[in-house]
Amino acid sequence: MSKLSHYDSSGCARIVDVSDKQVTRREAVATAFVELSAAVLAALPANPKGNPLEVARFAGIQAAKRTAELIPMCHPLALSFIDVATEMQPNGISIRAIAATSGPTGVEMEAMVAASVAALTIYDMCKAMDKGIVIREIALQQKSGGKSGDYQRTSA
Repeated sequence: MSKLSHYDSSGCARIVDVSDKQVTRREAVATAFVELSAAVLAALPANPKGNPLEVARFAGIQAAKRTAELIPMCHPLALSFIDVATEMQPNGISIRAIAATSGPTGVEMEAMVAASVAALTIYDMCKAMDKGIVIREIALQQKSGGKSGDYQRTSA
């Protein structure tokens, strides 16, 4: 295992200097799952707060653009693409977020923040019906570009 990059030689946290890194196209895909009861799933189309899936999509996109404000050691990135998709499943909502940029550092955190905030938004919009909603399986599924190369999650 390689060393953690966000620490200096004395063990203090630091932001990584990416000024010498090559600018490449970088893309990341992250997912999350919001476990919902059958009653909440059935009520989604009639939610008085609006369509939770569309609001979650917008929230995820907005969150990706603000990742550097939320995660202290993330670099602010000019995203060239961000998308969040939701899909109803028999036991909840699956979320898939894609982030892309051309730059010296990756977009894994932007994709994961987008998926996480989309999931939290679904919780917020549905909690009046059920406080027992569970958010699970937030994961990086794949990434491409950069010095460390491509990554593909192999376990489900």
